Amino acid sequence: MFSTDIIYEVVTFSIGDTKSGTKMGKLQLKDPNSGEFLNCILWEEALNRMDSKLFRCGNQLRIVSGSFNEKYNNCLVSALELVKEAKTGLNEIERNEAYQELLSYIDKISDESLKDFVLAIYTENKDKILISPAAKLMHHNYIGGLMVHTLECLKYADAVMNTVFQRINHDDVYAACLLHDIGKVFEYKVDVESGLIDYDEEFRKEWITHSQYGFSICMIAGFKKVGKMIAAHHARADWGAIVDLNEKDLEPIVYFIHHIDDLSAKFGKINVSMLG
Repeated sequence: MFSTDIIYEVVTFSIGDTKSGTKMGKLQLKDPNSGEFLNCILWEEALNRMDSKLFRCGNQLRIVSGSFNEKYNNCLVSALELVKEAKTGLNEIERNEAYQELLSYIDKISDESLKDFVLAIYTENKDKILISPAAKLMHHNYIGGLMVHTLECLKYADAVMNTVFQRINHDDVYAACLLHDIGKVFEYKVDVESGLIDYDEEFRKEWITHSQYGFSICMIAGFKKVGKMIAAHHARADWGAIVDLNEKDLEPIVYFIHHIDDLSAKFGKINVSMLG
């Protein structure tokens, strides 16, 4: 039965076009008490009445008016109320602290040419790195999320390299962690006021994916092992990997960044509500 008492949390939101050429919003909500998901549709008329800030990931909302299906897992929404606004991501102080910590990892790279290469990228793109999310929907999808994800990868890598795989080339691993998602600073755009994230269509005109970008700049600069780790970090070709980890006779180091990246994407501070 429909109830306005349930307070939902925003999981994902996107806007697309209908066959008739009008806009349609797709909103996924989660009941934090039951853990159940509710998939919602908002027609253009409803969208025009609502502030886009309502749909920020992590916001707590109440459905004021809507039509549910028989199983109450889908809803055509016509009115929403904001109960509690979520953070947009890291605040300015947190962003600067995260960036400085990333620089400290760059400083750990002993190969001076590789260090200079990575540092130049981080210096030239500092403003974008400070606000970039790591994804639109899947993980770390908030302002500064890319830095959080990258730092998690670096810390996981440190833990493994300092215990189990001590003979692995630390420089290559640090560089691959730092650059595996660097293309995302161009692939995504984020509204710093609302926290809403979308794809940058200009990037898509020139590049296939952020993986292709990271792989390309490393290969052109001559850092081929770093490039190959980046090329494989999505593991499978149908997930966007340039090097599919199902191929035979790959160097063991090629697998490393994929597993580090996957740990962060599944168990790190994957959404803004985890920031506290």
